[in-house]
Amino acid sequence: MGHECIGVVDEIGSAVGFVDVGDQVIVPDATYDGYVGFEGREDVGFGYGVDYGLVGGCQAEYVRVPFAGNNLIPIPNTNDTRNTLDNDYLLVGDIFATAWAGLDFSGFEPGDSVAVFGSGPVGLLAAYSAILRGASAVYAVDHVPERLRMAESIGAVPINFRDSDPVDQILDYEPKGVTRSVDCIGYEAVNAVLEHEQNIVIKNMVSVTAQGGGIGEIGWFIASGNSSGTPRGSTMSPKIEFPISEFFDKGLSMRSGAVDVLPWASTLVELIASGKARPGFIVSSEIGIEEVPEYYERFDRHMETKVMIRFED
Repeated sequence: MGHECIGVVDEIGSAVGFVDVGDQVIVPDATYDGYVGFEGREDVGFGYGVDYGLVGGCQAEYVRVPFAGNNLIPIPNTNDTRNTLDNDYLLVGDIFATAWAGLDFSGFEPGDSVAVFGSGPVGLLAAYSAILRGASAVYAVDHVPERLRMAESIGAVPINFRDSDPVDQILDYEPKGVTRSVDCIGYEAVNAVLEHEQNIVIKNMVSVTAQGGGIGEIGWFIASGNSSGTPRGSTMSPKIEFPISEFFDKGLSMRSGAVDVLPWASTLVELIASGKARPGFIVSSEIGIEEVPEYYERFDRHMETKVMIRFED
């Protein structure tokens, strides 16, 4: 468990370049060897279990980072860096980059209207990113009141799908539909009675996105059956129903996939360093490692938005 962290380099291998002992760095959620052959690249993910490489998770005092010179992201050395901005920089290693990329996947441009499905940590940062990047309007769809209040606090319009059809609610504001939609939920999506309905968000995005608009799919949709890493994998189907006729008729575009943090990292680090972005607003609690079991339960009950674990120096 745990696939994003920041820390100080304690030791390096003989082949590691570009980083030195004592550097403060961001560890991205996945690492790769820096070489791409005809077979493509193979990422190794932190905290994803045995199915994605045996490198362990980041909820530990020390983390071994394979191919560190190709993957570690340096944090600017300023007086404000340590502690003050830790929560902001930490999020670059996964969910801030994922949220930002979700907008890019949708084809977002300044002035576009955006519907973000899911207001968990990734969804809130997708809404925040859209606002930072000049969206004309942002609609945050969820059913957890605390999440929707946080979305509203950053300037998004809260849409509670338990009140009524979220598509109808958004179309009341945007009769022709929104320009872009982003899914930050994936196959764990639920309907108005909170029953699992894996394709409900995809159907809603196709319905609410305007003619010629775009969809970014960053919700997790990898269902590979049961394994030691995913013992309940078979509860999620690898195939879902897709409204292809409506999608085709509206001339929509869609891009999906797991996000490689590195192409977006330098942009996001600069936004934080310059004070233009403060993604750490989503952090609801900062705890010690001994409190982790309690806070996993709190997060599961939607009592926390994002929890950070800090180890003493």
